Amino acid sequence: MLLLNFSHPLVGEHLAQIEALAGEPVQRVIDVPSPFDHGQPFVGQIAALVARCGLTPAEWQTATLVVNPPAYNFAAVTLLAYLHGLMGYFPAILRMRPVAGSTPPRFEVAELINLQAAREAGRAGRQA
Repeated sequence: MLLLNFSHPLVGEHLAQIEALAGEPVQRVIDVPSPFDHGQPFVGQIAALVARCGLTPAEWQTATLVVNPPAYNFAAVTLLAYLHGLMGYFPAILRMRPVAGSTPPRFEVAELINLQAAREAGRAGRQA
């Protein structure tokens, strides 16, 4: 599986948590630092970030991908819409959470969220 990291750096403990949740190894982490210029449109900035991943059109459509989205909500949702266009479906994403009581603050992987399954559940709900 490829891990596209558009957020804070991930450490070995995070990768082990991801592998345990996914049931398969992380073959490669692609770190894409994601500073955003709030004075410029986000779609162009997202397109530039995605291009830095270096994946081919075939890889976008066939590789097993997990995305650690940017922490900034507007950037995250724009990225997911853009990726859906490239991939033809929504990717799985990481949800990180603070470790309770940790000083200094630390984060752990809370869950992998299958966004395509979430979309399909929503579609099923509109048929009621």
